[in-house]
Amino acid sequence: MNAIRLFTVARREIQRFLRIPIQTLISPWISATLYILVFGVIIGSRIDFLENIDYIDFVFPGILMLQIIAGAFGQSSTSLYFQRWTKAIEEMLTSPLSYTEMIFGYIIGALSRALIVGGGIYIIALLFTQATPEHIGLFFFYVLIVAIIFSLLGLIVGLWADKFEHLTMLQTFIITPLMYVGGVFNSIDMLPENIHWLVKLNPFFYIVDGLRFAMIGYSESPLVLGAIFLISVAIILFATVWVLFHRGWRLRS
Repeated sequence: MNAIRLFTVARREIQRFLRIPIQTLISPWISATLYILVFGVIIGSRIDFLENIDYIDFVFPGILMLQIIAGAFGQSSTSLYFQRWTKAIEEMLTSPLSYTEMIFGYIIGALSRALIVGGGIYIIALLFTQATPEHIGLFFFYVLIVAIIFSLLGLIVGLWADKFEHLTMLQTFIITPLMYVGGVFNSIDMLPENIHWLVKLNPFFYIVDGLRFAMIGYSESPLVLGAIFLISVAIILFATVWVLFHRGWRLRS
């Protein structure tokens, strides 16, 4: 892998979202602030929640993860889609760039956007709560692995999409609903016992629960199993994206 070529792709991706900060950065910061105010402060102050855990501390990891996922997924999917649409991707395919360099360049761009969005939200949250991670290593692990997974999913959707509306389908009909029922705003113990098994089938439950444990030390799932699952998904998705690039699926006209 050539560092200069990789840096060139990554820099282009980072410059792309920095050119439209209102859409890519400020909008998710405002959205997260409203979530924190409404669910964490206004409603949370009236909820008798878990012992020794404020409701705002419980919901904040899920709110943070929502925006990290949206940032990583949106960056890679829209970037690749518009490069296909404008035929700019053909210039990349005829360049000395390897498929691995292309993919890592997209991932770095998506990671950068997700980390900037997440960092801004974290600073905003400090106005309302301490938000100090109890396990800093696990905190960065979950943030990075989730951003990588959804940047790779974004690349797959960016390859598949035939029109702009397709880019939002996965986010609207799968990611967001599963996140909302994956324990962002409630503990699993608050649900009827006969549907606990259904919640545990939701992969987003392990994502939110893992980050929550890293931040406040509270968990409702087997963390080792969740971490192994996330790493396995990231490896499988990377291999899938590499094969699709190598075959030129939806890339070459």
